[in-house]
Amino acid sequence: MKIVFHQDYQQVYSWDPASSEGRLEGIVEALQGYDFVQPEPAREEDLLLVHSRELVNSVKREAEAFPAASLAAGGALKSASIAMTEPCFGLIRPPGHHAGRDFNGGFCYFNNIAIAISALLRDGSIERALIVDIDLHYGNGTYDVLGKDSRVTFLNMTCNYDREQYLARLEKELLKASNYDIIGVSAGFDTYEKDWGRCLKTYDYTSIGRLIKAASATCSGRRFALLEGGYYFPDLGKNVHAFLEGLE
Repeated sequence: MKIVFHQDYQQVYSWDPASSEGRLEGIVEALQGYDFVQPEPAREEDLLLVHSRELVNSVKREAEAFPAASLAAGGALKSASIAMTEPCFGLIRPPGHHAGRDFNGGFCYFNNIAIAISALLRDGSIERALIVDIDLHYGNGTYDVLGKDSRVTFLNMTCNYDREQYLARLEKELLKASNYDIIGVSAGFDTYEKDWGRCLKTYDYTSIGRLIKAASATCSGRRFALLEGGYYFPDLGKNVHAFLEGLE
């Protein structure tokens, strides 16, 4: 499995928790031994696949945020491209699933997963996609962009259950889903028992990864995930590693 990563993702670009110093360093350390590859920033035409020009221009006016956000979107594009032949994880930031066509927020600037899937659809690489959002918070931006697109199935998990019910519901929903050519995962780890969600244990992320991998059997194993939330730094690296153990 390849890890899409750029050292510039470690730069602090904002005041928010997703940008905090030290957030990615622990993940990088936990993933030593994987094959790391570097992305390029997304082109404006890729950003405009899912966002209005007004939204893109508003991020451009944020001198530190725009380079980070466009590089994160580029990392998502690279991850999705790699996933056509092997599973991939985008160790990127800023996150993206709260960014809609004409709005952003929740530490997000551009919707990374929506840009990646939309580019595959545009290029004819896929005809249909399944997006699974396992972040603590609802992917309102992803729904705004792709929720009414008949080519995309959007499965948004929430932590309104105990951990056993959560995993059972995910398995059930994945079994119900059909007719997709790739699975993209908005992989948030703020559902962790010591994070904001107070729900899942480290080994539950391995179970989630395995369920995603099993579901990808119907689309020739094509699957990728992008980092979204996760703010308990001491265990964030091991939680990401646990998820990738299942996903690969």
